[in-house]
Amino acid sequence: MPKHQSENTNLQNTMKQKENGMCGWFVFCGNQLLIKKENGGYHIPYSAEPPAEVPEGKTVHVIGTVEGMTAKAFAITSPVDGDENSPQMMKDLRASFNVLPLEEYKMAGKASQILTWDRNSQFCPACGVRTVQTGPIAKQCPQCHQEIYPRISPAIIVLIKKGSDSVLLVHARNFRGTFKGLVAGFLEPGETLEECVCREVMEETRLRIKNLKYFGSQPWPYPSGIMIGYVAEYESGTIRLQDEELNTGAFYDRNHLPELPQKLSIARRMIDAWLGGKV
Repeated sequence: MPKHQSENTNLQNTMKQKENGMCGWFVFCGNQLLIKKENGGYHIPYSAEPPAEVPEGKTVHVIGTVEGMTAKAFAITSPVDGDENSPQMMKDLRASFNVLPLEEYKMAGKASQILTWDRNSQFCPACGVRTVQTGPIAKQCPQCHQEIYPRISPAIIVLIKKGSDSVLLVHARNFRGTFKGLVAGFLEPGETLEECVCREVMEETRLRIKNLKYFGSQPWPYPSGIMIGYVAEYESGTIRLQDEELNTGAFYDRNHLPELPQKLSIARRMIDAWLGGKV
């Protein structure tokens, strides 16, 4: 089938699905996402009705669109039965990156953050009265009128170059696995992102850096963050690791790199950009 005919067919199918009330469903139990196996691949469920029973008292959130259809999310209290051989199963959100289409994975991250916010904002933090949802990402206390929105925690991550062929790679104690990544840390009150980068590098490695440049950012729904990436050059100092944060760290030559982070992370995107001569 010619490409334009295929695109027209897909568009017509999408329009029919929208007319039939079809939605993309993001159903979570904790950090586990319900996915379905179809035609040898995995997707979130698409249907007019929820693919699992909505527990009493739980809100079904409209979170945007996916594949041209309304995207909805809700939390369940018990996981749906299933395994790798079943037509549906629960999958850890991080691990879903490896099997879901990218658009679905990204929307799943948004859904997870909204459900985390919903779970953590049932009651007003000021006076303890039960809150009322007033918008897709807004709640208000009916007693003191405090407004509550999803909290997003900014964190910096920095690739530090030494010369043209070496990069600083570290293993943080909270990493899931044996890979080595980049220095990172959370923004503190009263500091700029650039000040945060310099502080984190000094605290964790005792190194001074220069020529700090913005690289890019990435939502990080584990549980509710955003990673802001920078590239810098080594200026001076000898590596002395902050023991409670890092257990290994060194400058590595581009031809002798250790195990690197998975491709879902901005850390890997930054390292790949450095390897490709783009930073």
